Amino acid sequence: MIRYSEIRKKLNIVVNRRELNELAYLTHYLHSQNTQIDYFKNEALKYIHIVSMDSGIINDLTFQQKLPIDWDIPFPPVENPKFTFIDLFAGIGGFRLAFQDLGGKCMFSSEYNYFAQKTYEANFGEVPFGDITKIDEKDIPDHDILIAGFPCQPFSIAGVSKKNALGKNHGFKDETQGTLFFDIARIINEKKPKAFFLENVKNLTSHDSGRTFTVITKTLKDLNYTIYSEVLDGQFFVPQHRERIIIIGFLNDFFKGKEEFHFPMMPPGDHKISEILEGKPDPKYTLSDNLWNYLIRYAEKHKAKGNGFGYGLTKLNGISRTLSARYYKDGAEILIPQKGKNPRRLTPRECARLQGYPDDFIIPVSDTQAYRQFGNSVVVPLMKHVGRSLVTELVHHGKQYITKRPKICI
Repeated sequence: MIRYSEIRKKLNIVVNRRELNELAYLTHYLHSQNTQIDYFKNEALKYIHIVSMDSGIINDLTFQQKLPIDWDIPFPPVENPKFTFIDLFAGIGGFRLAFQDLGGKCMFSSEYNYFAQKTYEANFGEVPFGDITKIDEKDIPDHDILIAGFPCQPFSIAGVSKKNALGKNHGFKDETQGTLFFDIARIINEKKPKAFFLENVKNLTSHDSGRTFTVITKTLKDLNYTIYSEVLDGQFFVPQHRERIIIIGFLNDFFKGKEEFHFPMMPPGDHKISEILEGKPDPKYTLSDNLWNYLIRYAEKHKAKGNGFGYGLTKLNGISRTLSARYYKDGAEILIPQKGKNPRRLTPRECARLQGYPDDFIIPVSDTQAYRQFGNSVVVPLMKHVGRSLVTELVHHGKQYITKRPKICI
């Protein structure tokens, strides 16, 4: 058995832009090493062969003889999965953490941001594929659950009758074309997962006077899914007010409309920001006099205009505002008071805890990138809490809910 760290060292697996696709193929192949997924295997072995020719450090036969792999990474793949899933717009892997904990195996991941890909690989031993718009939906492995925290780009409903008159397409191919939601729709349309789990900002429901959300739900229903949606707050699991819309769908061909899904009750939430704070944070996180004075003046200016904009000085026994991707700029939305000093911003590790990430989650990037990554992420325990109800429905409908496994390599 060979350790992943040894493969990483021998093959010089470093997430860089030049070899990103090759590394995505290779690491996906390592995770599916006992299966016939040619989409991964052919390109992965080609890359291994090229590296071997260049360095002479390893050859295909030696490499394959040493499989399976000892995954010496923080969050290895599940060995005997209850279900399979794919992770789209994966970020740094918040959904993957949640659904691996529920017993799922990730069959495919995609994330556009280079720095997020680095964090993902450090923790899961897998480089996500890049631009989802350039990935053929037919090449994505079969899976039970499609998971996506998709970006919301503006689109609105156009009249179907008008489009018919003009000889144009309608339905999801037209109404969502040019948006990243279209890529979710085309993958669902092709792969027909038994269920999906989508997440977005709360305001998705009201965007464009509700028309955006109408297009999304109509599209998903037209793809033959029964839809459930609800806005949920992360504060029941972490000391942060963070509302998100969750959309869950069940394939009618499989569930026959007999699923008994309900969004779960939230546990008692009595969290305090003091729970996630580090003991002795670096002084560099304390705001400078210039920045602190600027934030005070900025808040006073907007208060005089009757606006509510300003910094958020968080009470130690209370919860914070929503952590955002702009937190790296000044930390204004979540400031921690300090006795006899200017307030400070959260450290990257504290941001990770605020989103429910465990302390053994590796943060291999700069503070600036870490702030962006956690600000764009999900509250992991909330996703797991809701995900458990979804997985329960799959289990409830019998053993056949598990996707037919690819054949074992000989």
